[in-house]
Amino acid sequence: MTTQTSPEERASQLRALAEQASSCTQCGLSGGRTNVVFGYGDPDADLMIVGEGPGQHEDEQGLPFVGRSGQLLDQLLGEIDLRREDNVYIGNVVKCRPPGNRDPRQDEIDTCKDYLREQLRLIDPKVVVTLGNFSSKLLLRTETGITKLRGRAYEWWGRFLIPTFHPAAALRGSASVLEAMRADFGLVADIVAGRLRPEEPTASPDAPAEPPAEPNSFAEPAVDQLGLFR
Repeated sequence: MTTQTSPEERASQLRALAEQASSCTQCGLSGGRTNVVFGYGDPDADLMIVGEGPGQHEDEQGLPFVGRSGQLLDQLLGEIDLRREDNVYIGNVVKCRPPGNRDPRQDEIDTCKDYLREQLRLIDPKVVVTLGNFSSKLLLRTETGITKLRGRAYEWWGRFLIPTFHPAAALRGSASVLEAMRADFGLVADIVAGRLRPEEPTASPDAPAEPPAEPNSFAEPAVDQLGLFR
């Protein structure tokens, strides 16, 4: 998985990466931002959560998931005895807010992908949770929607990836959306506790027969682990 550096060294490298991102002007999103929202949490986390991009509140505060969606996310984490300051790291595909909360464009993703790649390499989580259609489709390289993707832990580059609904969907949707998210976070708890390992994937009846993420083993060098963004 990651290179054999100490947690302290990796945390230092992550801070340096965040400092580099804070002054990035490589795409048009930089012109409209208030703050770069690099990420927040434990740099040695077992769980990394990946959303699409910052919203208005996140842009204002420079932290991911700080509005009502963030409150619900904290609640779901608390239900499995996790919190964002301890064994959890939260980031996004892009680090600056897209205007009007639109989906990030391909050139913006391409510009920002190295930051996410390095976050994954340095944090080296046991499990990645993608929130919503956008980040789930992107990281799993699929056009399958989140309703069919969720409910399963996918083997993904030597770890698990669990796609689930975005908290905003639960806030505006039916109670069944929240219950589905609770089930998905139950899978997270199993992985963090060591009850589920990459050689023992779990599936639901409506999930794709095979995970769209490709290799079953992590044979590639760590630096190439997000070649799937190509």
